[in-house]
Amino acid sequence: QVQLVESGGGSVQAGGSLRLSCAVSTYIKSRNCMGWFRQAPGKEREGVAAIDSSGTKYADSMKGRFTIALDNAKNTLNLEMNGLKPEDTAMYYCAASSWRTFCRLSALNEYSYWGQGTQVTVSS
Repeated sequence: QVQLVESGGGSVQAGGSLRLSCAVSTYIKSRNCMGWFRQAPGKEREGVAAIDSSGTKYADSMKGRFTIALDNAKNTLNLEMNGLKPEDTAMYYCAASSWRTFCRLSALNEYSYWGQGTQVTVSS
């Protein structure tokens, strides 16, 4: 059973930091695409950051503020978020591909497995 379980969400003030973690079942190979996505109320789900065979990639608005990293020893995918803004408020989802080792951050359909999400709320 493939499982992705997110944790670490919460409420912070603008400028604050949060660290999201995603526990990844060992069925998913560490070389597969994995990423973080988010969805705000009334908006489409969008890519935040991803890691694959080509390295790490970030959405433009997250560059310099967010850092994605895979901890192979713990089978967790982490997202360090700094300089949070109210517009970062959303449900954040962890996702992984069942076989792809290269994925586009904009192509949500390239990710086979999704977690249930963790809420991030940033107040001004």
